[in-house]
Amino acid sequence: MPATRSEITRILDEWSAGDPDALAKLMPEVVDDLHRMAERYLNREGPGQTLQPTALVNEVYLRLVGRRTVRWQNRAHFFAFTAELMRRILVDVARRKHAEKRGGGAVKVALDAALNLPREDDPDLIAVDDALVALAKVDPRQARIIELRFFAGLELTEIAEVVDVSLATVKRELRTAKLWLVGELTRE
Repeated sequence: MPATRSEITRILDEWSAGDPDALAKLMPEVVDDLHRMAERYLNREGPGQTLQPTALVNEVYLRLVGRRTVRWQNRAHFFAFTAELMRRILVDVARRKHAEKRGGGAVKVALDAALNLPREDDPDLIAVDDALVALAKVDPRQARIIELRFFAGLELTEIAEVVDVSLATVKRELRTAKLWLVGELTRE
């Protein structure tokens, strides 16, 4: 039987308190959710993507193993962090491919499908990452909301909890951020 949100938060609290076995207790409880997140990321990628969801989850695990000083707030905070890790891993892979092929092999991601917008050319993952980095310079909270919604797959109420704002603020900032990103990606 899967762990409840409060049980996951309890294990995260143990990890934050320095329990060396907490990650080993946590992973069986969250691996299915992490796998779904990885599938969401990879389903947005274009043809030629060789990374599998399990490999992405394994890479996230390897990066979590060395984490000793993270102060997890709750389950949503953990999944927001792992979503950011997944995005960074995929961007690193895309940048390596891009460098190897001098632009010919950039990984594609269909952000407009996730944003429910009319389809145009799929922006590549590097362009999406660059746009999110640019948005973070203009409005860090909006960039975080986009990442939590479309990459971590968090519900709006969970995002409000992680970002520590009202649900109405999340909805308003999500609309604004979508418009900004579409403008940024179509400008490129």
